[in-house]
Order: sequence, then structure tokens, then C-alpha cells
Amino acid sequence: MDDPTLSNQRNQSVPSTPSLNVPTTMSDSSFHLENLPSRTMHINRMINSSYNRSPSRTVYSDRFIPSRSGSNFALFDISNSPTSTEGKEDGSGTYNSLLRAALFGPDTPDKKDSLDAPACRNIFRYKTETKRSLHSLSPFGLDDSVPGISHSPVKAPRKVPRSPYKVLDAPALQDDFYLNLVDWSSNNVLAVGLGNCVYLWNACSSKVTKLCDLGIDDSVCSVSWAQRGTHLAVGTSDGEVEIWDASRCQRVRTMEGHRLRVGALAWSSSLLSSGSRDKSILQRDIRAPDDFASKLSGHKSEVCGLKWSYDNRELASGGNDNKLFVWNQLSTQPVLKYCEHTAAVKAIAWSPHMHGLLASGGGTADRCIRFWNTTTNTHLSCMDTGSQVCNLVWSKNVNELVSTHGYSQNQIIVWRYPTMSKLATLTGHTYRVLYLAISPDGQTIVTGAGDETLRFWNVFPSPKSQNTDSEIGASSFGRTTIR
Repeated sequence: MDDPTLSNQRNQSVPSTPSLNVPTTMSDSSFHLENLPSRTMHINRMINSSYNRSPSRTVYSDRFIPSRSGSNFALFDISNSPTSTEGKEDGSGTYNSLLRAALFGPDTPDKKDSLDAPACRNIFRYKTETKRSLHSLSPFGLDDSVPGISHSPVKAPRKVPRSPYKVLDAPALQDDFYLNLVDWSSNNVLAVGLGNCVYLWNACSSKVTKLCDLGIDDSVCSVSWAQRGTHLAVGTSDGEVEIWDASRCQRVRTMEGHRLRVGALAWSSSLLSSGSRDKSILQRDIRAPDDFASKLSGHKSEVCGLKWSYDNRELASGGNDNKLFVWNQLSTQPVLKYCEHTAAVKAIAWSPHMHGLLASGGGTADRCIRFWNTTTNTHLSCMDTGSQVCNLVWSKNVNELVSTHGYSQNQIIVWRYPTMSKLATLTGHTYRVLYLAISPDGQTIVTGAGDETLRFWNVFPSPKSQNTDSEIGASSFGRTTIR
């Protein structure tokens, strides 16, 4: 039979002192002040033991602790192994090792190894910087030695051959800055003016054909292929322009109009523009019976550079008056005038990649390549090349261009636009590199100089692959003559 006194004590209300939130298996009466040390030890033993809370009771906490059971370690090639005998997860150790290597390098010792090191060891000590891959997918730039991290292959920069793959002797190739004596057709035939003759070199068969002989009292000052077909325009020192059918080696017609030599020619479909030492530009429609349809006036000195834009809407002209003019199809006066060059402007090239982007180069006193936006009429940039700029041509396959130079280095430079970083500098000519043409596939250029040689260079990649060789004849080594 229970003691009534003890029963009354259990039925009495609890004093106003705050009660502790403890499991129901413990009685509040055990928490008297005199029993506090022993009871605290009892609580600690219960907390440290494998005590399981009731699954029906929601436990709230002041922080979020993620569960590794829901982590996808296979994504990082990390196995989520079962717990070890010591109760620690192997996946956690692997993760810690990977993170330590990412932050502090692969040579950083593990925690247990660092305990054996002297107490003065400092993980943030000065050391040689770890070499890291620039193309790593990891935000830390991990070494290749870190396991579980895949790296993208490093793309090697394109190499431009520093030597020409073919050299042709070109006797009597004039050393005259104001002439344009080399052009490459869409049918892969090279036309070269040598003295008073024009020679054709077939790039596929290496066959040389003499197209015409102007006679002892005349000489070739410019050649230019029509954009399609086999027609070649020849400008002469007498101020005439002759149209030849190269397939039949026959002259089609002769057009007059200039009083002095014709040093620049440019085609726009059936329209042919000719620039002369008489300071004028004549627009000729070869289908019409008249020698010319209109005359463009504006230059104060010899016209030495002419180029139509790719859409055939704008004509750029450069002269010995240091001026660069832009004309439209109907104007007889320049619609745009650029006067920033301080020497003759022969080198002119329209970009095939951006509408209205025009590049121009100045002579010995200028040495600069300038870029213009003819759509907004703005000067974009300027690059001092250090020597006379003789020619410019854009690659149609990549956003790059090549320039040829005269005094004083006689070099050929391949540029990446718009950064204007040099991809290659090619040397070999001993005179000014006055003539330049590009192959129809856009990979090969030919350069001519007063040293009476034509040199063929593979400088641009193909549209499909940067490692594909040109079909022009890159395997044809050696030196031959063009006549």
C-alpha cells in the first residue's frame, strides 16, 4: 500500500519555477539543485548515445544541415561509400581531399598528416605559384593531376608558314609604287604585267600563256580580272584600257578617255572604273558603245588605288594627294572624304565581314593602316606599321587581313581584326612588296616586288578547317619563271 504522504506530494502542483524541456522518460523531480552535477552527466550520456527521437515529432533547428544521401556524387566521379568503422563517410573524405587540392594545391597534406608536422607549420606560407590550365572547366583552375576533373583540350594557335611554298621569276616586273600589275581570277588564273606584255599563269596546271604584247612604245600599268568569266582589263601607259578574253587570247575592245597612264582598275559587274595620272576616274560600261559613262573628279594628284565594295554600292579611291574618297553609283563628286593620311593612299580594302568597313594604308611618310565606317562616316582606329603600306587584302574566311610593305622593312604582315595583333610577319623580298593578290579559295596570297619575283604564301585558313591546305598547289615547291 502506497504511503499517503508520498501520494500527496505527487499530486501537489509544481512550483512556479520553469520546467525543463526533457524527454518524457525523465522525471522533473530528479532535477533538484543538489543533484545537478550527477544529472548533467546523465543528460550528456543520453545526448551522446544513439538516442532516437520519435518519428511523429517534428524537430526544429536554427540551421540547415544538408543530407549527403541526396547528393549526386556520380556527377563528380566520387563514390558514396558506406560509413567506415569509425563512423565517418568515405565520400566526405574524398570530397574534402578534392576541395583541399582545389583551394591549396594537390601537394597540400591531409589533416592527419599535418598533425604530425611541427606546430609552426603555416598552410598560407609563401610558395611557388601552382601552374594551372587556362582551359580548365573548374572555377579554381585545377591542375591536371587532380582526379575526377575533366579538362577540355587546349586548342593550338594557327601557325602561318614563314616561307613561300612557290617562287616565280618575273623579269621586268616594275618597281613602281603607283602601278597594279598582279591580279588573280575566280578561275584560278594569275595575270601579271611584265614590261609591255601580259602573262597568264594557271595555278592548277602551272601553264604559262602570253596574253598580249603592247609594243615597244607602250607598257602595262595595271591589270584587273572581271568578277566572273574570263575577261581581263589592261591599263596602259598611253591612257587606254583594253578588254581581253583570256580564254581565246583575243582583244575584245579598246577604250580611251584618259590623257595619261592608267594605274588603277576596279570591276563592279559589267561596270569598270579606271583611275589615271590625269587625276580623274572614268566609269565604263563595257556593254555600251561609249568609251565611258561618267567622269569622277576630286583628286588633285594621280589616282593609284580603286576598290568597289562587296555589295557594289560604294567605290573607294586613293590618290597621291594623300586623300581617300568614297563615291556611290550615281555621284560624280565624292560623298565621303578622308584626309587623315599624310602620304599617298594606294592600299585600299573593303571588309567582306562587316558592311561599310573600309581599310586604307598610307605611304612612306604615313606608314599607318586606318579603319573607317562609311555607314556612320567615322574613323574607327589607326595602326602604325612602321613602314610604307603598299597593299591590303581581307580574308573572306576569317576576320583577318594581310598588308604588304615597302620602305624600310619590305615585310608582309598577317593581322587579326579588330585587335590588330600580329599573327605572322613574313620576309623574303629584297625590294618593296608592291603587288598583292589573293586566290579564289581565300587561303593563298601572291606577292610581287621589284626584285622581280612572285612569291606564294599560305596565310589564311579554309572556311571548313584551319589545317586544310590550299588547293592552289601547296605541294609545288621550287622556283620557276613566269615567262
